[in-house]
Amino acid sequence: MTTTQPRYSKEEFARRGDAIYERDVKPAMEEGSEGKFVAIDIETETYEVDADELTASDRLLVSVPNAQIWVRRIGSHYTRRFGPRPRSEES
Repeated sequence: MTTTQPRYSKEEFARRGDAIYERDVKPAMEEGSEGKFVAIDIETETYEVDADELTASDRLLVSVPNAQIWVRRIGSHYTRRFGPRPRSEES
């Protein structure tokens, strides 16, 4: 199995991925998509959405075998969150 090597700096990856998300993906998402993952090829601007990030990425790789994939959670600036979280009022 071959692995795709990054062709862009981390900053360029993030810039392109976030721009495509804001311009194309976010406006196209239906209500109820929040929390799902979007895998975006930053070169072709093709994307896949799924509740599982690996499934979204795998589907994207079927259509774009050498995709440069940027993953983001719909409705959030982050894919994952580390560290403490504020307690909810119900706790």
